[in-house]
Amino acid sequence: MPSPRLRPVVTIGSIDEDVKANDEDVKANMEETMPTRRTAHRHMPTRGRSAAALAALVLAASAAVVPAYATETPGTSPSAARACAPDAHVTGYSDALDKRTLDGVGIGGLSALAYDSRNRAWASVMDHSPSARLWFFTRPEDPRATGTLVLRQPDGTPYGNNFDGEGLTVLPGGDYLVSSETEPSIRIFGRDGVERDRLEVPDRFRVAPDGEASFNATLEGLTVSPDGRSVYAAMEGALSGDAPASGEARDRRILVYRADRHGKYRLDRQIGYQVDAGNRVAEVTAYGRTGLLVLESWWQEGVGNKIKVYGVPDIRRPVDVSRTANLSTVPAGELATKKLVVDVTSCPTGGATNPGPQINPLLDNYEGMAVTPLPGRHGAATLRLISDDNLTSTQVTRLLTLTVHLPTAAKQVIAAH
Repeated sequence: MPSPRLRPVVTIGSIDEDVKANDEDVKANMEETMPTRRTAHRHMPTRGRSAAALAALVLAASAAVVPAYATETPGTSPSAARACAPDAHVTGYSDALDKRTLDGVGIGGLSALAYDSRNRAWASVMDHSPSARLWFFTRPEDPRATGTLVLRQPDGTPYGNNFDGEGLTVLPGGDYLVSSETEPSIRIFGRDGVERDRLEVPDRFRVAPDGEASFNATLEGLTVSPDGRSVYAAMEGALSGDAPASGEARDRRILVYRADRHGKYRLDRQIGYQVDAGNRVAEVTAYGRTGLLVLESWWQEGVGNKIKVYGVPDIRRPVDVSRTANLSTVPAGELATKKLVVDVTSCPTGGATNPGPQINPLLDNYEGMAVTPLPGRHGAATLRLISDDNLTSTQVTRLLTLTVHLPTAAKQVIAAH
């Protein structure tokens, strides 16, 4: 279809108190990061996004009905109304971005979530579409699209279907770090959207037959630590070489990069993480000095999604598995130790509806995640999730906000004794 006129990235002029607080947190920690992913698992034909599908979304968007942001019922305590676990409850959700357009471009396929302090806006990456791009919008509690940025190759040519953006984070200097599942790759883009550099990805992580990764199951999660010194890139699926002799391959590799004295990220090590049976890694988000949140997702046709978020209190503890041929041979104690933060499947619906089959209508294909510590409340944080609608009518673009408690390394040490 004809190339649409794009609105340049803009700075939001009026910032609510929640985003102001978040901005201060970002400054204090160098940069808050949280990105994001895909179908839970709607890889199937819906992942081959055609121009016709995009055009249909643009036409349908004008008639889309956008529900208001849903919050807790006045006078009802979180434990009674929206409790998901002893330390987690839903604050609210919004479908305001679902099937919308901006300057003729359809919004959808959002697979990550990051806060861009320079724009004072939230950002997401659009996966597997004719035009690879970032979207910017106001606070997740009441999102309004404010701009878009096309991602371009070093020569200025836009990336298209050859780029399947899944992970996004904003680096301390303001550049955008974006992972693509196609090869896979991790690229650094400037504020103008032009590629500036790439991070090293080991050959065995490439999609078969060039490597051991499966199509549409590669670098799904991406995040940078609050101090800006480390980058974590997580595999959605297992490498073929990591499969056990029998049973399901549940071990995933996470690439760990460290910034050198010039600020360039270099591959430092690999660590192992085990998902629950049937799950995939949809996103990772770093928090605190040593913590890492992992978004695990499950999907079955005709049933819908299951979503769990786990916390790894101390990402320094897992052994380096860079030279390990098969992760299934690594003792469990040498893999990342995880603790359940929230099982979103168990959360009350909050009056949410969904156009497709779901165990809980509040659920969808959540693939992006961001976390903001709450000042003065040790371990408490605001957790935000965004869903990838795969540009289909049976899924929804939804922003879900929860209050959770983050596990800390200190607590993990106490528990171990």
